[in-house]
Amino acid sequence: MPDSDGDIVARVRAGDARATARLLSWVEDGAPGLAQAMSALASGTQGAHVIGVTGAPGVGKSTLTSALVGEYRRRGRRVGVLAVDPSSPFSGGALLGDRIRMQEHSTDPGVFIRSMASRGHLGGIAAATPQAIRVLEAAGYDVILVETVGVGQSEVDVAATADSTIVVLAPGMGDGIQAAKAGILEVGDILCVNKSDRDGAESTAREIRQMLSMTPRSDGAWSPSVVLAVASRGEIGPVVEALDEREGWLAEARHLHDRRRQRAAEEILAIALGQVRRRLADADGAALDGLAARVAEGTLDPFSAASLLLEGPGHLR
Repeated sequence: MPDSDGDIVARVRAGDARATARLLSWVEDGAPGLAQAMSALASGTQGAHVIGVTGAPGVGKSTLTSALVGEYRRRGRRVGVLAVDPSSPFSGGALLGDRIRMQEHSTDPGVFIRSMASRGHLGGIAAATPQAIRVLEAAGYDVILVETVGVGQSEVDVAATADSTIVVLAPGMGDGIQAAKAGILEVGDILCVNKSDRDGAESTAREIRQMLSMTPRSDGAWSPSVVLAVASRGEIGPVVEALDEREGWLAEARHLHDRRRQRAAEEILAIALGQVRRRLADADGAALDGLAARVAEGTLDPFSAASLLLEGPGHLR
């Protein structure tokens, strides 16, 4: 028998891992009871430090994420991990399965790891990620790590999802130039040059610092940190120190409140756009084909056609 909205919410709040996994499945699938369940979760679910981990493929995001899990567990904090993977074009499921890379934490009851499929959503973030974060917050996780798909320039969406964003770079991969091209300097709160035991690490860090020095920032704004790490050996002290500093800065004045408000605005917009997409997907296919034919014939422009589609069936004649 399927869980009732109230039952599953109560079990999630009690820290039940199976209920948490089930509700996350509701989130990913857009289950019928999701809106009611999320409404019941709405109060008191803003306590976690949400950390985004992003960067190009091969820089060691999963290794760094695993090392951060270990560090926060040593501090006694409960950790949730959302690993947003590329989607299978056939099944819609996640391809990489980052949980496999974090096996050392799989038996720790204080760690919850979930791979989520991006399902084609640009920016490397699954559309359901903001709601998944709320579920993990409600389940009592103190730190939530969101590792994104490494797809380069479209990774900037992670900044709208996390309180703190780590951009992982690596020496010898042209990351300095790529960072400037991708707008990563605007995205990253912490820029981590991983694999810093390799040649070129210091020059990569120096190049990033030079770029940052040319980026204007308002008074009181966060100044991004550039740190070195070797995550594969657990040498992530500078990253953790930067995260602690960032968490302290967020606690000052209204920084955290403002960041959460920005996150909420992005979440509301994403939900609204998702509802519009579903409504349009359910629209009369013949009406859409008719509009498309008029645009193709040159008797109607695409902007007007889109407006007519949004206005509904009564305006399509």
